[in-house]
Amino acid sequence: MANDAMQAWKKKLRQIYGVYTGIFLIFVIALWIGENMGLQQKYIGYAFLFGTIGVYAAIGILSRTSVVAEYYVAGRKVPAIFNGMATASDWMSAASFIGMAGALYLQGYDGLAFIMGWTGGYVLLAVMVAPYIRKFGQFTIPDFLEARYGGKLPRMIGIVSAIIVSFAYLVAQIVGVGIITSRFVGIPFEAGVFLGLSGILVCSFLGGMRAVTWTQVAQYIILITAYMIPVVAISYKHTGIPIPQVMYGQALQVIESKQKALVNDVKEIEVRQEWKKKAEELNAKIKELPESWQKGKTELEKKLKNLPTENPERTKAEKALKDYPKTPEEAKEKWTATMKEAQVMSKPPKSYVSPPSDTKGIINFLALTFCLMVGTAGLPHVLMRFYTTPTVREARSSAAWALFFIFLLYFTAPAYAAFARSEILTNIVGQAFTSLPGWVAKWASVGLISIKDMNGDGIIQFSEIIIRADAVVLATPEIAGLPYVVAGLIAAGGLAAALSTADGLLITISNAISHDLYYKIINPNISPSTRVKIGKALLIVVAAIGAYVASFKLAIIVELVAWAFSLAAATFFPAVVLGIWDKRMNKTGAVTGMIVGLLITTYYIIGSRFYGIDWFGIKTIAAGIFGLPANIIVALVVSRITAAPSQELQEFVDSIRYPKGAVKGGVEE
Repeated sequence: MANDAMQAWKKKLRQIYGVYTGIFLIFVIALWIGENMGLQQKYIGYAFLFGTIGVYAAIGILSRTSVVAEYYVAGRKVPAIFNGMATASDWMSAASFIGMAGALYLQGYDGLAFIMGWTGGYVLLAVMVAPYIRKFGQFTIPDFLEARYGGKLPRMIGIVSAIIVSFAYLVAQIVGVGIITSRFVGIPFEAGVFLGLSGILVCSFLGGMRAVTWTQVAQYIILITAYMIPVVAISYKHTGIPIPQVMYGQALQVIESKQKALVNDVKEIEVRQEWKKKAEELNAKIKELPESWQKGKTELEKKLKNLPTENPERTKAEKALKDYPKTPEEAKEKWTATMKEAQVMSKPPKSYVSPPSDTKGIINFLALTFCLMVGTAGLPHVLMRFYTTPTVREARSSAAWALFFIFLLYFTAPAYAAFARSEILTNIVGQAFTSLPGWVAKWASVGLISIKDMNGDGIIQFSEIIIRADAVVLATPEIAGLPYVVAGLIAAGGLAAALSTADGLLITISNAISHDLYYKIINPNISPSTRVKIGKALLIVVAAIGAYVASFKLAIIVELVAWAFSLAAATFFPAVVLGIWDKRMNKTGAVTGMIVGLLITTYYIIGSRFYGIDWFGIKTIAAGIFGLPANIIVALVVSRITAAPSQELQEFVDSIRYPKGAVKGGVEE
């Protein structure tokens, strides 16, 4: 009977989401027809933004619940294929949808570290962690840490780590939401962040993991459709074959040919000299701090004071003063970042398809790949998804489905990057500044694209174009001259990616506080309904704090996400994996290792990003390369010099590792 009920449930879900997909495609086609009939672009943007958020809100309302098991783990009745879609949606954040192709656009071969690390990490997760986490049951990763190691201390360390890791990741998603809403609704970034916040909350507030799961399935359908359509259209436009994953090799040939020609181009050399001069000027200002900061501020204030109110230059001066660093410390950070960018722009473009040629580049490539891989297998919001399946078998199947759904996007990202760079080199470089397309000003208004005539010749040089990583996917449809409805579609996809991951992260953080901290440690006698109410209240508080922090745009999306992965790699991965595969690992070793890994990684992230600390040339985004081995070494050593876990805990490890019916030591369990 149970099996018949599950089959009927699967059939009903297929019908519901089949109809949903059909309606969404009709909606896109209707907007395309409307554009051809003169529908204004802003209304297309409104339709995609508010239409999709409205659908997510409806799912959230229909999935509302106060039942603890439904709120925390969706009642453990999510079929494998749908859990795979939800996991993929949860996993493919704004970094995957918005940032990854941008990283490949800017870095070429070096950007493959993101694809290799994230994809390989998911294989690691599926093989070494996911089925065993599901067999354990319960609701959260701190639940597992307490049950595996005993006592409240492992839970507390897990709570702190989950909040830090998830919050860094959450801020990145909210930044992505702010970028999309500000560009396609025409509001300031800061306002876009809080508008997007409402979209995040409607998906998760009323129904917790139950609402988030079914919303994430809907979001995956939108994000993968939105990601594929533009690049398929571009591939057909350039090659006549709508299979970008196969045909982007032609774009790579164009890129290599044109970039080689740029190396010795006289005008390009002039622009690179201007960048070099700017870098030297900034370096001098940094050395003269704080006097240079005070001098610049005084000059701006004096200029503003001498400008009449009606003078159009006054608005520019007011903006310049508003954007001027508030302190010498802030000036040092901003000027250093700008100086490094100028130094990069002053160099001729390197081969787009060649691997790193120097030892430092190779080490950073491998370090980042490794951190992303092990961080993937330690992310608490992803691990939680495997608690929602009915059985261990379904957990294994859902991991395989999720990997397939993730593959569809990851296999396409290099094509996106290549076609975008080819479009810029072919259709933008060499054009007159007087004929700049309209999309440049639109994306410049949100700070993601800058094109300035550095050498004053009136012609656009490649070295005069700055495109941020976060703009590439969102702007490519407009760069390629596709209908605006395609740009709106991809904005809806980016929004779906950011919202889906943000929902999962919000649930993780609120659960860490309401379930793991308050219920499990502070007040075990609290009623189930009160637990759920506290969780809902915390969703609002955490989302508001995340939006406030995101409004400062601390770093690009990919950088923020890489920090989260490094922190997860240095904290959760060793504790969870050693907890499953090493029966000798005890509480003292695991807790000490997690603390050491967290402190070392956090120290290097902050130090390398803001204070110039440099260990072996490793970049800040690969900070986990120091915390992870430190965690493992400390955990193994401490666990070996302290008392072994009890026989009961060792039997608990066996019960997780060996599924029912498995053969252990020649004897069937």
